[in-house]
Amino acid sequence: MKPESRYFKNNELSTAANIYIPENFDTTKKYPAIVVGHPAGGVKEQTAGIYAEKMAAKGFITLAFDASYQGDSEGTPRHQENPNFRIADISAAVDYLTTLPYVNADQIAGIGICASGGYFVAATKQDHRIKALATVSAVDIGEMYHKGWNGQGGTVNISETLTSANNQRTAEANGTDPIYLNWVGERNEAWGKEATDGYDYYKTPRAQHPNSTGEYLLTDLPGLIAFHAFDRVDTLLTQPLLIIAGSHALSKWNSDFLYERAASKTKELFIVDGANHFDLYDIPIYVDQAVDRINTFFETTLKSNS
Repeated sequence: MKPESRYFKNNELSTAANIYIPENFDTTKKYPAIVVGHPAGGVKEQTAGIYAEKMAAKGFITLAFDASYQGDSEGTPRHQENPNFRIADISAAVDYLTTLPYVNADQIAGIGICASGGYFVAATKQDHRIKALATVSAVDIGEMYHKGWNGQGGTVNISETLTSANNQRTAEANGTDPIYLNWVGERNEAWGKEATDGYDYYKTPRAQHPNSTGEYLLTDLPGLIAFHAFDRVDTLLTQPLLIIAGSHALSKWNSDFLYERAASKTKELFIVDGANHFDLYDIPIYVDQAVDRINTFFETTLKSNS
């Protein structure tokens, strides 16, 4: 299925997206629609596009987009990973879908993958035009700095990191060039299969894309460290919620926490047996299980909404 390139506005910035249309599309009908977000360091052509394409084959209009300052979207300096921007992108994508005459504005859902799983939770708490949400390998990226990738303890000295980032901001205000960090790092077998799978996904022909550099700004760190995607989910996250995680994912603690705390009356934690965090990005045997479960969940929670 070949997507169509689209652009929509997030404030003054132009956001690049791919829209996927179901087979036998009828312009006289209104379809349920899904916004799909990519992981930190990713772009719309990778796992977000896989989920968008597969859900379009199930009968949904789907929109996978590049975050502001990333991919083909506008914004400088490039590769910013700012939670506030990422959340605003999601609502701007919903804005765009509501303008399409063939989209049922009362049947818009979200799929967030990895960090965008956290961002979608944060957006859905405040944007109740999102009528249902599915997360895949969700990560609350702010909590990761405090609790570590596996939830067993942070590996970052918060005070030193904030000082370094704050000093860099002062230096940039006085003319110094930005400093970029990278989500992926080097491939190291000692870090375990999940870590090497992450490297292989982003840095080898498995899924690498020229727009997916893995870079982010040192000055992004204070905002990331202070961000808590799952804050107030016990009162504000009330929409139907499907949480998908791999049984072998070291990041699964995020999904467990979200399932336990979310106020949603309709919620489900779906565990894909044998999958790690990155297996759910693009490995068909695991992705197809996730897609089938999302389809069933949205069929009963989203399409029933009119």
